[in-house]
Amino acid sequence: MSTKLARPHVIVVAKRSQLARLHEGLLDARAQRLIRTGHEAVKKWIPAHDEHERTLETVMQKLERLGANVLLLRGASAAFDPAGTELIVTVGGDGTLLAASHSIADLPVLGVNSAPRYSVGFFCAAKPRTVGRMLARALEGNLPHMELARMQVTVGGQVRAKRVLNEALFCHKQPAATSSYVLKVGRKREEQKSSGLWIGPAAGSTAALLSAGAKVLPLTSTDLQYIVREPYIGDGRLYRLVYGKLTSRQELVLVSKMDQGAVYLDGPYRVLPVKLGEDVRFSLSDEPLRVLGLSERARFAGRKPPKR
Repeated sequence: MSTKLARPHVIVVAKRSQLARLHEGLLDARAQRLIRTGHEAVKKWIPAHDEHERTLETVMQKLERLGANVLLLRGASAAFDPAGTELIVTVGGDGTLLAASHSIADLPVLGVNSAPRYSVGFFCAAKPRTVGRMLARALEGNLPHMELARMQVTVGGQVRAKRVLNEALFCHKQPAATSSYVLKVGRKREEQKSSGLWIGPAAGSTAALLSAGAKVLPLTSTDLQYIVREPYIGDGRLYRLVYGKLTSRQELVLVSKMDQGAVYLDGPYRVLPVKLGEDVRFSLSDEPLRVLGLSERARFAGRKPPKR
């Protein structure tokens, strides 16, 4: 049974394109020179920006016609308060939805891939040609949704994050430095040196984790999985704990043997420092993310694991 929202309050979180950042003075003069000369490093910025802005305009117009009260937030990295809101709409790609998701507890979110030719929209069910129809269904309350498991991260005994959707990377804060730590899973314990360790829930299993050699998990899974990046084999000894899955009742513990450790959450912008001797614990969060429009078939369409 559908439940139509009366005068719904909607927050639209739109990414700030590279071209917009340039116009706002957030990039240096070199980028401007490259734009003027049509350099290959930036040649997609203008068409990607134009397509994104057209889609954003369509989203705003559709919501206005549907009678919604809309708050537009430009830039996805800043935290926001969704209190009093019935629906979150992200306009950009997966990065926009991931960034916004850290401010979302139990509200539904509809991702709109604003420029499909230029951005990845794995979690974004709506496209420019379908966004009107999907917004209407979302506000009517009859758009199917899927609850995606998220991960909790505790550092030094304090919960520092409960909304990690894709993955966390534990490593030395300098990427060229060796990461040194103790890894504990249940009763198993191992001292390791490596380039770091990826860990994340099912939603992130086709991203960095898969590239590093992990497995694709069903989208509805509540398992976490971890994989060690480039384990040190200089002494000829092979580690036992290089890959594994954790059930919803298990946790993985890392004890830092570095004085400059770090945990990166869902990309490079959310960073938790980890001191020498501190432990970092990863477990299933009690705050899944409700994403509208996703289906199991769509989740794996065109995303088969590469042969190894």
